[in-house]
Amino acid sequence: MALGCVIVVGVRIDIISIFPDYFAPLRQALLGKARNVGLLDISVHDLRRWTHDLHRTVDDTPCGGGGGMVMLPQPWGEALDDVCSDDANSDAAGALRLIVPTPSGTPFSHRMAVRYATQPRLVFACGRYEGIDYRVIEDATMRMPVDEVSIGDYVLAGGEAAALVMIEAITRLIPGVVGNATSVAEDSFATGLLEGPVYTKPQTWRGYEVPPVLLSGDHAAIARWKYEQALHRTATRRPDLLPAGSDRLEQ
Repeated sequence: MALGCVIVVGVRIDIISIFPDYFAPLRQALLGKARNVGLLDISVHDLRRWTHDLHRTVDDTPCGGGGGMVMLPQPWGEALDDVCSDDANSDAAGALRLIVPTPSGTPFSHRMAVRYATQPRLVFACGRYEGIDYRVIEDATMRMPVDEVSIGDYVLAGGEAAALVMIEAITRLIPGVVGNATSVAEDSFATGLLEGPVYTKPQTWRGYEVPPVLLSGDHAAIARWKYEQALHRTATRRPDLLPAGSDRLEQ
């Protein structure tokens, strides 16, 4: 099942899952608009297309015992063979990267999203149950770069939600997806710091005031204030993001 196929200059994304309808949100908001104008090419594939039995089986009991079920290598191997095969003779050959969401993977970060946003082709393999038979990962590694990636120190029911998180973080960095490029440049983590508090109209709301500096028209003063707020918030909430040896602001 494909949710869209267009020829684009930016990132092409393929997603393999046993729940293709999970990715309907990719038609909404900024990503939906970006797909409509051809900035993104996103296709979703049902893993069960590559099963060959009456029940379209995708899992079995784990070797060595233990709870849960493990996803079978056969459908995954054939799915990756087919989804990735059209790069074999293209200019993008060798530029394809397979991403496997898993709680045992490398922590996802803004820096990683920036790198992925420059890749011509990304394929997400969304596992379920106890995960995908690891021979699938080993086999894929012989043919393409493979990243096992975690979005946090917790376990989800499957890789779909994690893939949605990563896809949104990645694609909003592609030029043209977000209308105001300054917004992306000032995001949390873009400069290594958390973004400070933001305000809009009215000037007074329930007795709370917009900080006067933001209404001053003094762009240098506003920039200094924003930096100080970002530094304070980072030191308070995420001191691990500050360079080693840097001064910590008092709480």
